[in-house]
Formats: sequence, C-alpha cells, structure tokens
Amino acid sequence: MTTSYELPEAPETEPETEPRTLSEIEREERGFELRQREAKALAASTLVPTAYQGREGIPNVMIALNMARRLNADPLMVMQNLHVINGKPGWSAQFLIATFNSCGRFSSIRYEFEGGSCKAVCTELATSKEIEGTTITMEMADAEGWTKKAGSKWKTMPEQMLKYRAATFLIRSIAPEIGLGLYTSEELKDIE
Repeated sequence: MTTSYELPEAPETEPETEPRTLSEIEREERGFELRQREAKALAASTLVPTAYQGREGIPNVMIALNMARRLNADPLMVMQNLHVINGKPGWSAQFLIATFNSCGRFSSIRYEFEGGSCKAVCTELATSKEIEGTTITMEMADAEGWTKKAGSKWKTMPEQMLKYRAATFLIRSIAPEIGLGLYTSEELKDIE
C-alpha cells in the first residue's frame, strides 16, 4: 500500500517594506564613538571643570555624559555640579534640588522652620498629597559631627545647610532615582 503525501504550499513572502536597521552591537559601537568624540571636544574646553579637561579628563567626561543621558540633563550642567570628595562622586545640593524641582512630578520644595529645625515639604502633583521630609535640627548636626569639621559651613551658614540637608533627605526618600544613588558633596564633606 502506498500513500502519497502532499507537500504544504510554501507561504507567500511579503516584500520587505522597512529598511534594514543596524544591529544592536553596531548601534552601540556608533553611539560609543559619538560619545567619545563629544567627550574629546568637551575635554578640550577650558569652560569645563579641571577634572574633565585634557586627555586625562576624557574618561570623566564619558561618565558625565552617561549620567547626563540617564538624568536627561545637559552634560555641562552635570560636569559643573558633580564633585569628587575623597574619591567619591557627589552632587551639589543646589543641582539635586533644581533637578527635583524641575522633574514635573512634585511641586517645588518649600521649607518649614521651627526654632533650630528645618523640614522640606512638597506636594505630589498626581495626587495633591503633601509630603514632609525628615526634620533636620542643629542638635542633629552637632550629634552627627557635621558642625565640627574644619571649614564647616554649618558654623557660618546654618540656615542654608539646614535647607540643603532637609531637601536632600526628602529627595532621597521619595525620588532617589533623581540623585542616581549619590550623596551630595555637602554630605560627603560631613561624612569624611
């Protein structure tokens, strides 16, 4: 007994309508080359901080470009506000506050003072919920040793330092992605 089998018809292929795209690896290589050229141009400028200047500064510029891309921020702004304190990178508190205030998810930070304490407050725009940060006091600053460091701004500008620390604590607790997990340069100075 013989059985005959019919071969299935080959599916009709549609002509390619989309242009071919670069492979993921090729795109990554081209992106890296573009960032390298951008880093070399920025490193040649005397307007960027010295840690980013010259041939030795190119790796630092590459890192700053990566951070700027992740934050959707201007690279020069990142380079001007990212400080290395005792080998650790940290944002200036002003940059962290400005980035938070312009993120579009919260109102601008407000400060509530009572005696020698400061609390940062904002409103979550999606829910209209008021959010209060940790209350920072001069007693806390003394107990943590922040006021005892040589050249400490806590001695000469306590109100400003209370604001910076209160805002930093608030941002880190409700939107840590804004700081990319870094301390502020002011905190790094107080820790070391």
